[in-house]
Amino acid sequence: MIFSSKLIEDAVQEFSRLPGIGKKTALRMVLQLLRMDVSEVDEFTGALSRMRHDIRFCKQCHNVADSEVCIFCVNPGRNHSQICVVETIRDVIAVESTQQYSGLYHVLGGILSPLDGIGPEQLNISTLHDRVKSIGATELIMALSPTIEGDTTVYYIARQLKDLPVTITTIARGIAFGGELEYADEMTLARSIAKRLPIESYVSMNGK
Repeated sequence: MIFSSKLIEDAVQEFSRLPGIGKKTALRMVLQLLRMDVSEVDEFTGALSRMRHDIRFCKQCHNVADSEVCIFCVNPGRNHSQICVVETIRDVIAVESTQQYSGLYHVLGGILSPLDGIGPEQLNISTLHDRVKSIGATELIMALSPTIEGDTTVYYIARQLKDLPVTITTIARGIAFGGELEYADEMTLARSIAKRLPIESYVSMNGK
């Protein structure tokens, strides 16, 4: 791809660094920005800059936030006896979009994957134990992607929390095994949350 402007070429190069964005798509984005008013482009780039510089992570659940604690953790209208454990921030958005859950969240920051060098120390598991204990949560909903790594993480956390009086459930198998939670349609995900299973039943069903 040959450019008559080094400025355009550099902008295309930066956009194409984003996941799923090829050079042609990046060029369309850059040309669209070129057609916009300078003030609009300034607002666009300013929002991106502020997001990257000012974003914080909730000190309680590790979700993204604009302050020390996210909007879910400080909301008195949420059910503080329930904690939905998810892999990533994208999964918080996916679950929240179902409008079927009104409790708290806990973002692990990944799932156990020894082959990739991801162990318990790399995840927010120890803080989950402390949090369940401190707020007296009565139910932990394991909303992890139904993969071997996801199941391994569920079992590990269940063992780590066995000393606490908390019921551990997992989303129903409306989500296909091997699928990614963030790509499930909202209706399927909503039903999986509504029909969640006790961890004991889940383990029995999967022959563990």
